[in-house]
Amino acid sequence: MIDTPTHGGGGPTNPADTVVRGACPHDCPDTCALLTTVHNGVALRVQGNPAHRHTDGALCTKVSRYTERSYHPERILQPLKRVGPKGSGQFAPVGWDEALDDIAARLKAIAARDPEAILPYSYAGTMGQVQGEGMAARFFHQLGASHLERTICAAAGGEGLVTTLGAKVGMKVEFFVEAKLIVIWGSNSIASNLHFWRLAQQAKRDGARLVCIDPRRSETADKCHEHIALRPGTDAALALALMHELITHDWLDHDYIAQHTLGWDALRERALQWPPERAAEVCGIPVQQIIDLARAYGTTKPAAIRLNYGMQRVRGGGNAVRAIACLPALVGAWRHRAGGLLLSASGHFPVQRAALHRPDLLAGRQPRTINMITIGDDLLRDSSPAFGPKIEALIVYNSNPVAVAPESGQVVKGFEREDLFTVVLEHFLTDTADHADYILPATTQLEHWDVHASYGHTDVLLNRPAIEPLGQARSNTDVFRALAARLGFDDPCFSDSDETLCRTAFGDQVDFQTLLDQGFATLPLPDAPFAQGGFPTPSGRCTFFNAGLAAMGLDGLPDHLPNFETPGSSERYPLAMISPPARNFLNSTFVNVKSLRDIEGEPVLELHAADAAARGIQSGQVVRVFNDRGEYLCKAEVSKRARPGVVNGLGIWWRKLGLAGTNVNQLTSQHVTDLGRGPVFYDCLVEVEPAASPT
Repeated sequence: MIDTPTHGGGGPTNPADTVVRGACPHDCPDTCALLTTVHNGVALRVQGNPAHRHTDGALCTKVSRYTERSYHPERILQPLKRVGPKGSGQFAPVGWDEALDDIAARLKAIAARDPEAILPYSYAGTMGQVQGEGMAARFFHQLGASHLERTICAAAGGEGLVTTLGAKVGMKVEFFVEAKLIVIWGSNSIASNLHFWRLAQQAKRDGARLVCIDPRRSETADKCHEHIALRPGTDAALALALMHELITHDWLDHDYIAQHTLGWDALRERALQWPPERAAEVCGIPVQQIIDLARAYGTTKPAAIRLNYGMQRVRGGGNAVRAIACLPALVGAWRHRAGGLLLSASGHFPVQRAALHRPDLLAGRQPRTINMITIGDDLLRDSSPAFGPKIEALIVYNSNPVAVAPESGQVVKGFEREDLFTVVLEHFLTDTADHADYILPATTQLEHWDVHASYGHTDVLLNRPAIEPLGQARSNTDVFRALAARLGFDDPCFSDSDETLCRTAFGDQVDFQTLLDQGFATLPLPDAPFAQGGFPTPSGRCTFFNAGLAAMGLDGLPDHLPNFETPGSSERYPLAMISPPARNFLNSTFVNVKSLRDIEGEPVLELHAADAAARGIQSGQVVRVFNDRGEYLCKAEVSKRARPGVVNGLGIWWRKLGLAGTNVNQLTSQHVTDLGRGPVFYDCLVEVEPAASPT
């Protein structure tokens, strides 16, 4: 559990200190191994574990300050009960027993009428298998509550991978260091994938060419050899034009295509409809950039694509990922361990979900499913045959929907319903917690057990508690165990300890003793997993034409789908807006850590100089960003990071910390993507003008 005190290798320098191995819980592909130094029960610092090759002793700025979050003076350390209007943030302390008894009684009464009137709402506040859904899923299955479709981050891209490669799988991240061409597509890796970026930098020093594809000139784009600043939502058009050039110049691996792909003739016909000139017009980029990238990709070996989730948050996001995921098979890049593509590695992990989540507790019931993207509208719906019962109770954990869900004006209206019973498990008084009837103080990663997979590498990590829970904080698992007992759920699974849940998550597929001994275990995967095909599709081939999609009435081939809100389609709202994360926040997490917020300053909108000049806007000026869904005040920054016609609203600030009590999601819509029913945060038209008042 605790390392022997040492003076090297990340151990403590004070013989009275101990070091506890853990894992970063946050929604990031790096899933770092942590070392927490503890003195007399107090966590002094959190560092990266140098023994874990993917972490290599380094942490991002955010997580290196994790103790600031655990010991934050505004942390909630006792249960709270609402005493003022919804949204006022007015609460009074209450005992755990009183809170849990009342919550259980309210849920029992609602469930007696219709358990589907109860909805859990959670996502990736922790990526842990245990504190995420380990005990929560069991509780809601036994209760018969509505299912939540958890789509807010990666659903479109994940579905695009599954329909093409068969699962969320790809090349191993460590071999990017050997690639000679690295295409970083839809990712600001410096901010969101630090450890991959270190590999890319080493490859660059060794002679690799780095190309960044992103509407925004990010910090990553600054460091690459080339930046392709395409319009938001046009990635599939670019990918199809690359295919066109690969075909017409015969930069193809015909043997790999014949042996290991499905639907080549149909894809070839589709791609030949996309010459570079057509794609350049759609993407808003020079024709020569497409021609040059295709030549580089077709003639450089090994070539690797690091795809990330920014580019799939538009109407055609799933199709865009499908198109890009076809590229490595066309040139035989999968033959090389340093070739291929990585979007997510999560499909490699043998998580024993049935044993962990216990769907058998539903006992044949099939509750309705509600998409977390449409929570704003769904909270305002009345009972109907099509929708089912009105939502009467909402249990929120590991999420802050009032800040992060789209069209947040609607979300706020839903949360303000006086007849909605809302329970929030939280560390702080977030925008969502302000609307709760009860707030239950949750533990941080330093205070509980958990086990983690990753979507950026292929190691399993164990997190041990480094300190005792502060104040009266309880883990998510403890809360759901206590509620299960009060509701009379007597299945033995509700008595499983957190360590038992950690063991259950991977069963005998991962050696738990290895996790205990070193804090991580590497999955036994081949270096080049698809060198000889063997994709986890029904045919074992990379699927260009998906018959299953065609049978559902969808296009069996990947194609470019224009945005719901296409630039140029609205005179009132001529600017496209994307809302990439601010560098020092992670979604809405860390926004209240003062040292990080001080770095970010204030909510910012980046504008190209031409767009700013046309509107009489200067840097530092307060501007009103608006569309039919709402308005948002923030500071303008005239910046080379914005391309003409596109503004960048960096997020995700808590609404209460914004200039006028809103954030960028006041403007985003509840439309969903072509595949996976994910969000379209970057498919949004706005107008910008100087604010009527400077504050």
